[in-house]
Amino acid sequence: MVIYDSAKKTKVPFEPIREGEATIYVCGPTVYDDAHLGHARSALSFDLLVRTLRALEYRVTLAKNFTDVDDKIIKKMAQTGKSLEEITSHYIAVYLDEMGQLGVQRADIEPKATETITEMTAMIQQLIDQGYAYRISNGDVYFDTSKDSHYGDISHKVTEDEENQSRVVHTGEKKNPKDFAMWKACAGGESVCFPSTFSSGRPGWHIECSAMIEKYFEGDECYQIDIHGGGADLLFPHHENEAAQSRCATGKELAKYWMHNGFVQINGEKMSKSLGNSFFLKDALKAYDGEVLRFYLIGVHYRNDFNFNEEDLLSSKKRLDKLYRLKKRLTPGKASVANKAFRQALLDAMSDDLNISVALSVIDEMVATANETLDKEPKNKMLKKEILANTELIDTLLGFGGKEPFSYFQIGVSDAAKAEVEALIAQRTEAKKAKDFASSDAIRERLKKMGIAIMDTAEGTAWERIL
Repeated sequence: MVIYDSAKKTKVPFEPIREGEATIYVCGPTVYDDAHLGHARSALSFDLLVRTLRALEYRVTLAKNFTDVDDKIIKKMAQTGKSLEEITSHYIAVYLDEMGQLGVQRADIEPKATETITEMTAMIQQLIDQGYAYRISNGDVYFDTSKDSHYGDISHKVTEDEENQSRVVHTGEKKNPKDFAMWKACAGGESVCFPSTFSSGRPGWHIECSAMIEKYFEGDECYQIDIHGGGADLLFPHHENEAAQSRCATGKELAKYWMHNGFVQINGEKMSKSLGNSFFLKDALKAYDGEVLRFYLIGVHYRNDFNFNEEDLLSSKKRLDKLYRLKKRLTPGKASVANKAFRQALLDAMSDDLNISVALSVIDEMVATANETLDKEPKNKMLKKEILANTELIDTLLGFGGKEPFSYFQIGVSDAAKAEVEALIAQRTEAKKAKDFASSDAIRERLKKMGIAIMDTAEGTAWERIL
């Protein structure tokens, strides 16, 4: 396995802390609003990583956090009159449901910030005691970046971007412009406050991940985890600040490798709420099946920026359709074993820093070759079982191609429309039995105008939706 290390800015062999194991921590969402396509892109990127490592027989432990205390959540509380728990539990449930629709496997560990306050305050106090952090007059606590000689080693970027440094209001008492807030003291009347030895307040954004990783992963004398991942926008300052806190508190590096996925753009413009073009995932899922969206979103290498537009999405679906049309030709039954050369080619591609382009081209070639062979040997049962096993491998490794093919082509058709289609097909069947071919042909044309194509098989008439 070879991965691109964002800190080293090059591809490197993956050599885990413990042989045969892989520990991964991915930054999850701040749960104050619905998930957008950027959340989906990150989740899918690291889902592919986990699936690949497991296919390579690594014992993987994945953690993905939920930031469930934050100024944005508190603002939402004021706007809606709902409690912190009501807001965050709702958006966590929605996030998990939508990611499930995309085929994203659940993390092994899913810590919440509110459940890790004890560990966060303990780490902050430790850094204060060691002289790496300082408390100001109002009770806020800042990390002193001048005390960490390796600050900047992860991102190779040091800026004085005030908002991104901590996502809380800053003060003139900071020793250095780059210092970031680890704890924000509560002012009078605030409802979301936690006790600590330095003040009643709430944690800054960066401290939670450092504390969670220390809590859930043992590491070794050099590193706490193998891989830390997230979106490219988190490299600085979030991951840089995490690394600094953990380095100074534990004496070892937070992660051996850093991986980051690219941005999502909509029709060429970077997706951001400030630009007003944030595309919520729930809206995309109303229009398209989760597997279709998954196939589209993973089709561009995870490190590259992704330009979302519906024309490309429809083209992507046609590529996925070819796999399911091949599955239509297979007799339902038990698969055998995936073709060894096909399996190896897929694993080789994904082992090269998740080279999805090569992996998809391997699948395209398999589909084309299988169709050609079936044209020559339509009754070859062993071949069909092998092809079915190939599709099961694709589903396990890449998370698509696992649906029953005829139901796949009926996605997006309402129950009422399905009932109408089935009734028309039944009428057509009766017309054919009566040798009323004019009526039979008329029903076929009516179905075609409804966007439905039909195919007569030995098991009866199958149908599918035409986009």
